[in-house]
Amino acid sequence: MTYSDAGVSLAAWNVAKAKIGKLVSRTYNDKVVGKFGHFGGMFDISELKNYEMPILVSSVDGVGTKLKIAVAMGKHDTVGEDLVNHCVNDILVLGAKPLFFLDYIGTGKLLPKVAEKIIEGFSRACKNVGCVLIGGETAEMPGVYGNNDYDLVGTIVGVVDEADVVDGSTIKTGDVLIGLRSNGLHTNGYSLARKIVTEAAGKKYTDVFKPTGRTFGEELLRTHRSYAPVLALMGDRLIKGCAHLTGGGFQENINRILPAKCNAVINTKAWTPDPIFTFLQKAGNVENDEIYRTLNMGIGMVLAVEESKAEEVLKRKEIAAFDPTIIGSVAKGTGIVKMKY
Repeated sequence: MTYSDAGVSLAAWNVAKAKIGKLVSRTYNDKVVGKFGHFGGMFDISELKNYEMPILVSSVDGVGTKLKIAVAMGKHDTVGEDLVNHCVNDILVLGAKPLFFLDYIGTGKLLPKVAEKIIEGFSRACKNVGCVLIGGETAEMPGVYGNNDYDLVGTIVGVVDEADVVDGSTIKTGDVLIGLRSNGLHTNGYSLARKIVTEAAGKKYTDVFKPTGRTFGEELLRTHRSYAPVLALMGDRLIKGCAHLTGGGFQENINRILPAKCNAVINTKAWTPDPIFTFLQKAGNVENDEIYRTLNMGIGMVLAVEESKAEEVLKRKEIAAFDPTIIGSVAKGTGIVKMKY
């Protein structure tokens, strides 16, 4: 017997490797040591001497069941971008500049063209934020995944000076909460969204979602935004706390940056959710607290700022594309998020 007889094709990986190497190398900068293909990625950290007290910030995440839609639609060039941007945002909220990213692709059967499209997304997103795609692992595991299924996991490492860490500790009563628009569902809540679309509403991913003219598949595959430009505002000491709205929505992400004696009060009338959110809530008959805890409802990131600096933040050109809007405030409390519908 051969490895191929057991369902693992080394030949398929060799076909993909050459093209993948070119995609990965596009993200390299002068901090990368060595070339693509080593057992480990090497990164020159001598620039950390420019920091007074450098702190490495790391995070790991996945894309979740959004991948089921990518497989169903045969569209694999954006989920890699989703994963990088998600990870970038997770360390960004602490003020960290991304240094390098590593990926994992687990699949039942390695399809070189699919792998290439996924890594094309990794490469594009890393290049956009100045982050090196320094290494990864592709595992072909028949019996664990179906032939057309795959899973993605990403790990990111960034750096921030200790004095520049943004952790919400200075948030106080009277501060303003500014919301930055999301680009659809991003990468959370897809188990609920898929159930509503295909079961409750009886739709196919190829059916047209009339409010936008896109198919349901296209609507649900909109790319997770990177909020990397927010770093410029952090550098100017304008941001006191920052929450990335992923799994857990408003109630279980904003509370992570609140001091123990403060509450966040969110006014959901301050913005209009994208049509897809309205559709999902209505078609699934989902209560307000549940939908705002599960989905981002059109707001991907929340910034806590001094009231006197709110207008300056709202006018900053770096975040203009995110349509910044005041969506709430900080009040006395016990560290919870109160939603006003």
